[in-house]
Amino acid sequence: MEVIAIQKSAFDGMTNELEALLELTENATRKYTPIFKEEKWLDNQEVCLMMNITKRTLQTYKDKGLLPYSKLNRKNYYKLSDVQALLEAGQPYNTNDNGFTNE
Repeated sequence: MEVIAIQKSAFDGMTNELEALLELTENATRKYTPIFKEEKWLDNQEVCLMMNITKRTLQTYKDKGLLPYSKLNRKNYYKLSDVQALLEAGQPYNTNDNGFTNE
């Protein structure tokens, strides 16, 4: 084991910097916390499994505006309530009014 000794003032300075960084992080995430606490969010895989559809079908739902989504760090997330509403309405493929056909 290696022991490194530093001056108390240097240690206090590092501690203050870490506390400032923690405060900045908390302030940056505070506005997003209510969004994620109010609703459960699902990723692509969870939605595909829940709806028993392929990734391509999910992409078509997004392209047609049938399933709203949010993008965070290049990853798509869907509100559970939106997925459930789409399931309750019946999966929208094979209908002419939304651009899907049986062809």
